[in-house]
Amino acid sequence: MADNDNFVKGEMVVYPAHGVGKIDGVETQTIAGMDIKLYAISFEKDRMRLKIPMMKAKESGLRKLCTASRMKDAMKTLEGRARIRRTMWSRRAQEYEAKINSGDPVLIAEVLRDLKRNSEDSEQSYSERQIYQAALERLAREYAAVEKTSEGDATMCLEKLMGTWEGDMEVEVANAA
Repeated sequence: MADNDNFVKGEMVVYPAHGVGKIDGVETQTIAGMDIKLYAISFEKDRMRLKIPMMKAKESGLRKLCTASRMKDAMKTLEGRARIRRTMWSRRAQEYEAKINSGDPVLIAEVLRDLKRNSEDSEQSYSERQIYQAALERLAREYAAVEKTSEGDATMCLEKLMGTWEGDMEVEVANAA
């Protein structure tokens, strides 16, 4: 239990199924006659609060933000060529969801890389767009926390890196004004 005692109030953490959250503190609750210490984590974007038993934190995948070098690895993955496998979409969708819910930035970057579409490419299906958006939001939140920037700037940076950013004209017009 002592090895999970390393999160402090105010620290940004990643919970694989929900992304980046903030430790609100440690609470003690009596459950079935036992006092259990819990991490209280808030996810501001989702307006959600989660409590995880300290002794289950590591097992649940709760972790500190990734290192700058791990984020750099994710950025290299984004710049790579998409690998589209010829398996059924339902199978690929399950694999993409599993990668997103792993919380690993490099695996999430693989999903983005494989689902990115340029404007001249064929249209994405609704479910492809949903998975792409989920992966983009998840990676942008951690990127923003690691780089200490806004989520919007992080999203723009990721999309520019993938070559899918279509807002350059808007930015140029805003800068000219």
